[in-house]
Amino acid sequence: MTANWKNRTLWTGDNLDIMRGMNSHSVDLIYLDPPFNSNRDYAAPIGSQAAGAAFKDTWALSDVDEAWHGEIADREPALYAIIDAAGLAHGKGMKSYLIMMAVRLMEMHRILKPTGSVYLHCDPTASHYLKMLMDAVFGPGRFRNELSWRRSNPKSHGKKNFPNCRDIIFRFTKTEDCTFNQVFGEHNPEYVRTAYKYREPDGRRYRLLPLLNPNNDRPNLTYEFLGITRVWRWTRKRMEQAYQDGIVVQLKPGAVPQYKKYLDESKGRTITNDWRDIEQAAGNEYIDYPTQKPLALLDRIIRVSSNPGDMILDPFCGCATALVAADRLQRQWVGIDLSSLAAKLVNKRLRDDAAGKDAGSGKLFFEIHHRTDIPARTDLGPLPDYRTHKHTLYGRQEGLCNGCRVMFPFRNMTIDHIIPQSRGGGDHLKNLQLLCGACNSTKGTGTQEELIARLKAQGLRN
Repeated sequence: MTANWKNRTLWTGDNLDIMRGMNSHSVDLIYLDPPFNSNRDYAAPIGSQAAGAAFKDTWALSDVDEAWHGEIADREPALYAIIDAAGLAHGKGMKSYLIMMAVRLMEMHRILKPTGSVYLHCDPTASHYLKMLMDAVFGPGRFRNELSWRRSNPKSHGKKNFPNCRDIIFRFTKTEDCTFNQVFGEHNPEYVRTAYKYREPDGRRYRLLPLLNPNNDRPNLTYEFLGITRVWRWTRKRMEQAYQDGIVVQLKPGAVPQYKKYLDESKGRTITNDWRDIEQAAGNEYIDYPTQKPLALLDRIIRVSSNPGDMILDPFCGCATALVAADRLQRQWVGIDLSSLAAKLVNKRLRDDAAGKDAGSGKLFFEIHHRTDIPARTDLGPLPDYRTHKHTLYGRQEGLCNGCRVMFPFRNMTIDHIIPQSRGGGDHLKNLQLLCGACNSTKGTGTQEELIARLKAQGLRN
């Protein structure tokens, strides 16, 4: 599905409302670095590029929209059970934090393409609960990796704990058919010196590797070669050809032959889920933004799980590291942040980055689309006037008001948008319901879940 926004769009506002207005299956990769529920206050130093950036990462039930409770319980009962259990085990602060995250993960799942991936950056404060949330939203079979990024500086640990020096990044995919481009790192010089210790006359370095087959029950690969009978990795024909080509060598009579693997044919060091080779942002890259992540980290994520031209979303974009990395790699991008400061930082960082790469080339102009509205979905096709659905809704609800759950005659029902149009809700049938006049008046321009919370407070709904 085509995105209903332009490339290089940055929204200032609540990412939940904005994502609700995004077309389904319109994003190839989502990276999010949300608050960690760390019970800390963050602020950038006065005089730094990020001066004014601050947020409070402490959560209470009063901090989250009461509407979200009911929405999760209604749409995803298994997800709500996880949140409720976390509240019992860890307290109301964790419950409210997970509610905030859950409603957003539900929207991310909807807007992600079938080949898409999501990377959630967190730390051990809430990582175990967030993993369960993502299992419930994406499905346990869609979990791919728990990546460990080792920072250069450990966090404060107190007197009775080991210092924590790593963050956690969960990688989930929408389907089995996901984009994955394997990347490799540079070999350690000491490893090259000790492993690739042999040289050809022309200077090419190589190492010797065994030719034995780990499976002993392979009669078709069991034969005698250079006076040695073994279960070999290769067929006799391939072995003899490799020997003629000088690839297979026997260091001395009676020794088991080995084969040459050349350094210049190696793709590099295999990247595992232990990312200890990426340092924190420093030097000209560092702008004193609270919780700033390094460009190298986002570069790797974007290279692995997207291709040039793909659409990248960072719904907590902060100082725009993911957007800068996406721009460098010729990806399209869209960012969302609650702070208006993000727009200034995005512009500055992208222009500084372009100036550093293209100084004197005249390539410094590009357009960033800064928006504060809610996008209107265009993926639902031509919709009839929503009022034509009244009979269908009356039958579906069996004559009951979807607020107070009392039966009313058809003429006393009014059609209502479950998610208000002002918050990205559309006219499609799934977003419509029937309310009695009193409930419709009580709901006003609020959400369905806000209505239910008010009715419960008034004793009108259990």
